[in-house]
Amino acid sequence: MATVSEAMGRTGLLGPSIRPVQQGVRVAGTAVTVLGWPGDNLMIHAAVEQCGEGDILVVTTTSPCTDGLFGELFATALQQRGVRGVVLSTGIRDTRELRDMGFAAWSRAVSSQGTVKATGGSVNVPIAIDGQVVRPGDVIVADDDGVVVVPREKARETAERSEAREVKEAATRAAFLEGQLGLDRYGLRDTLKRLGVEYRTYEEYTGAGS
Repeated sequence: MATVSEAMGRTGLLGPSIRPVQQGVRVAGTAVTVLGWPGDNLMIHAAVEQCGEGDILVVTTTSPCTDGLFGELFATALQQRGVRGVVLSTGIRDTRELRDMGFAAWSRAVSSQGTVKATGGSVNVPIAIDGQVVRPGDVIVADDDGVVVVPREKARETAERSEAREVKEAATRAAFLEGQLGLDRYGLRDTLKRLGVEYRTYEEYTGAGS
């Protein structure tokens, strides 16, 4: 996920408060977006019908909400339709059940607080999470470190750049395993010198013994 963001110039990351309810899971898929009201999951029900194989449901509300808008029953319906996971800027519940059934989920909060089904909203419209716009059809990539959105028109270019970065990082990893330092691998010694960073012993730094 970090590699994908780096490949786009360090963009596309949803906020660090969007966290996985599981570990060791990485998914990618096409965004189906939901904009609902806080404390109300009616539009998630409406969105299930629009979801299909390879999608990831992305949910936000018109104002901040940490109620548990999503749980095991929603996941069951989505999993049956081939949906790969869910990302919510709200709360989620039934986290143990979600892990047991292997349904990937990321959310801002975990909460057992229930919801109503009373207010209309929108499905498959552009939404914003922590200032990052997610449009229907954009690519969502998520893992243990969080979630990144790739604009659909940049998907191919980003994939190619990500692959190139992975090759480069593999070479760097091999160099580090052989004992090479990042200072030399990245040519950073001249940078330190230019910035006036000096190597001194503790005695030189403290003036001890003078």
